[in-house]
Amino acid sequence: MQDDRLPCVYILASQHLGTLYVGVTSNLIRRLARHRDNGLSGFTAQYNVKRLVHYELFGDMSRAIAREKQLKNWRRDWKIALIQSANPDWHDLAPGLGLTPLPPGR
Repeated sequence: MQDDRLPCVYILASQHLGTLYVGVTSNLIRRLARHRDNGLSGFTAQYNVKRLVHYELFGDMSRAIAREKQLKNWRRDWKIALIQSANPDWHDLAPGLGLTPLPPGR
């Protein structure tokens, strides 16, 4: 049996310089799919936060959770700088992981 778990911290955005969401998961593809099809109610659905703009992979969930807590405590401008350091144009990174691109304007 294949183990698809890969602890990960991720940042979603509503648009370039838009609303941000920091999350943690053991299966990034599955979690992104749920965010995109509104399978997760709450903040991301309410503010249409679906664009994957940053992610970091970890060897174990405890390290991923610690990083998520750290990022959630960061100031917004620090999060923006982190995103822009590797993704200056705020491209949606999910298609590079095999997900369908978001429709224009989403």
